[in-house]
Amino acid sequence: EEKYTTKYDNVNLDEILANDRLFDKYAQCLLEDGESNCTADGKELKKAVPDALSNECAKCNEKQKEGTKKVLKHLINHKPDVWQKLKAKYDPDGTYSKKYEDREKELHQ
Repeated sequence: EEKYTTKYDNVNLDEILANDRLFDKYAQCLLEDGESNCTADGKELKKAVPDALSNECAKCNEKQKEGTKKVLKHLINHKPDVWQKLKAKYDPDGTYSKKYEDREKELHQ
């Protein structure tokens, strides 16, 4: 079974999420059409996002699944503007993002 690369599994997500400058760089990478603002791990992430979104991270290992949950939670709760832009680009009809948002709401009830 095909999996995503583990080459970037040691990227410190907490550091990125806590640092607006770093976070914005990744957001810019994911939102632009090209890859001029992307780091090597950003390019890999950008390639994986549409696929991971559509199959609920089926090719992710446990660490990547946990990281994905952490990032989605951060986007939904702390960066709604970026979340809206990412949804518009990667999930324009809301098919997948609604599931994640509903799950996030359930956790906070």
